[in-house]
Amino acid sequence: MTLEPLLHASTAIQFHVVTVVTAAIIGAHMLWARKGTPRHRISGRVWIVLMAMTALSTFFIHEINLFYGFSPIHLLSVVVLVSVVEVVRSARRRDFVRHKRVVKALYFGAIGIAGLFTLMPGRIMNTSVFGPGAGTVHVAIMPLLIGLFSALAVAACAVAVTRFRRRAV
Repeated sequence: MTLEPLLHASTAIQFHVVTVVTAAIIGAHMLWARKGTPRHRISGRVWIVLMAMTALSTFFIHEINLFYGFSPIHLLSVVVLVSVVEVVRSARRRDFVRHKRVVKALYFGAIGIAGLFTLMPGRIMNTSVFGPGAGTVHVAIMPLLIGLFSALAVAACAVAVTRFRRRAV
């Protein structure tokens, strides 16, 4: 593992990585910590701002140029921004069931699954994590990792839904 590729990346990419890694750490803590406390509310505000900043920063990154400088990751950024608004709205309306669902989808989808795609060969994070020249070795592993993480995300959501239904009965 080396930070060299990140240090030579554009400022937009460096900013994006800092915000998303910080959001991933804070988000992981919030998923497991007690909900509704003042610490949860403050951490949530910081996390939601980081998620918005992460999504907005992608509009300054044009490494994958599929359509006039944009790529499918920019569509994800729009979904993240809409989700950020929904997370805040559902919390303010005290619709905690929806709030929890959108936060988990945002965390596991935008950070987890999208994060795994950054490890694809030829990407900066692939070189940072696996080292230079390792891109072709990991081509076969990536679909397995993405499938595994997706299955874990679905399982986590299923467990959460089951727990919620038991409480509602």
